[in-house]
Amino acid sequence: MSRGSDLWSYTEIARHINVQPETVRTYRRHGLLPEPDVVDAGGHPRWYPGTIRAWARRRPGHR
Repeated sequence: MSRGSDLWSYTEIARHINVQPETVRTYRRHGLLPEPDVVDAGGHPRWYPGTIRAWARRRPGHR
């Protein structure tokens, strides 16, 4: 199992795709983000970097 530092939050995802964290939250609310790989003990969703990198390559409007 990966350590928490190996998982990305909304902030790391936002940094990766050059948007604000709130934009990433909106993507999730609208079903545009992959399901989280892990939900931590506090209920916060987390994703493996590879999950997000693959999603980012496929997402509409990706340049």
